[in-house]
Amino acid sequence: MPLSPLDIHNKEFSRNFRGYNEDEVNDFLDQIIKDYEMILRENKQMRKEIEELNERIEHFNSIEDSLNKSLIVAQETAEELKQNAQKEAKLIIKEAEKNADRIINEALEESRKIQIASEEVRKQAKVFRTRLKMLIEAQLDMLNSDDWEEFLQMMNENEEETTQEESL
Repeated sequence: MPLSPLDIHNKEFSRNFRGYNEDEVNDFLDQIIKDYEMILRENKQMRKEIEELNERIEHFNSIEDSLNKSLIVAQETAEELKQNAQKEAKLIIKEAEKNADRIINEALEESRKIQIASEEVRKQAKVFRTRLKMLIEAQLDMLNSDDWEEFLQMMNENEEETTQEESL
């Protein structure tokens, strides 16, 4: 066990006949006591500082651990978000492809319907043209026929009769 300043102060030496000067020894011991007390105070202060520094180190280590954990969680979250975004992008692409296929199929179906309708219109136009041609030919035949001449003659006769009756 180390000596305390009080131990040094209370130390008694045995006396010899021709021993050391007691005042010098006491002065020297007083100086040793002061220095020893100062060293003990400094030691105590340094231990206190060491303890505070150790507490700060523990605090910073705790913060470092928390930051490392937070960083790991953030990295995992970022990776998860990235994977979710990729999955969502794939789903969006698939949905867009389905919609594109549906739109293309609908457009092809509509095109087929339009082609059928167009063909039907062409057929009807051909039939109409043929009927119109036949009608016109029939009308021309009628105009070129002798019946028309007879009709015109009959009309003229009716007009003449009407004119004569009016004059009477």
